[in-house]
Amino acid sequence: MKKAKYLVENDFMADPAVHLFGGRLYIYPSHDRESGIPENDNGDHFDMNDYHVFSTSDIENESLTDHGVVLKLSDIPWAGRQLWDCDVAFKNGKYYMYFPLKDKTDIFRLGVAISDSPAGTFIPRSDPIRGSYSIDPAVFEDADGTHYMYFGGLWGGQLQRYKDNKALESACLPSGEELALPSRVVRLSDDMLGFAEDPKPVIILNQDGTPMKAGQTVRFFEASWMHRYKGKYYFSYSTGDTHLLCYATGDNPYGPFTYQGVILTPVVGWTTHHSIVEFKGKWYLFHHDSVPSGGKTWLRSLKVVELEYDNEGNILTIHGGGE
Repeated sequence: MKKAKYLVENDFMADPAVHLFGGRLYIYPSHDRESGIPENDNGDHFDMNDYHVFSTSDIENESLTDHGVVLKLSDIPWAGRQLWDCDVAFKNGKYYMYFPLKDKTDIFRLGVAISDSPAGTFIPRSDPIRGSYSIDPAVFEDADGTHYMYFGGLWGGQLQRYKDNKALESACLPSGEELALPSRVVRLSDDMLGFAEDPKPVIILNQDGTPMKAGQTVRFFEASWMHRYKGKYYFSYSTGDTHLLCYATGDNPYGPFTYQGVILTPVVGWTTHHSIVEFKGKWYLFHHDSVPSGGKTWLRSLKVVELEYDNEGNILTIHGGGE
């Protein structure tokens, strides 16, 4: 499989988080809809209000099974609006869905919902995770069983409103030669319901060892993901308004990570969001674009394409069309 293919033809799904549970691939996307809200820089037109789960035993030759709605806005006691991308982790017989949601004061927090099955239904906790903020939770299980969450997004994702995990009186968005605003990483508590420590910045270095600057086209914007390949930690992310998926590598889950290159060149749509997973001896990149909706950035469609590495462990760039 070298050419990208669409996975859900009758609905708009985006921001896929993908994991292998019990020998089956499970896909956890956000669910786009046409809400009638005008497009704006705050992302209000991305007004998703529920989650579906999809699964398959053969990503190349089998249609996805849609397990239906597994969590919706009206289920969550602290809900305001906007259920953006989510992720799911497994521990001790339970599945934990982590999701960003604006509370009743219109501030993004991260919540958690629990299920006995990777296909849901997920039951939300009554409150958001203490100390959480911003968007795009991605959970990585290391080889020793420790779980880490990567999170954060600029602009509508509100990351620029925080410094040292404290809310700022005025948002501060760096530019030019100022240091780029980093995503966050935090070790999860043993019960998977909270943070075991204060979130730390995910530092990305240039090849010369200097910290990445805000004005660089390959700096972090949103959509963190972590995977391991041949003992190395690969932190991948979206550059947002410069429309790339990029990656950096390091020796541990906290970094620092050294920038390595572009995974995916621009697709149709404002930005993209992804996950990377190994399945049946191959690696796959799951992402989305807006081709089926005629380019509407808030109505996106899931795609998958095979991912390849060279002999040095570098990811070979995929062009936006998925060829």
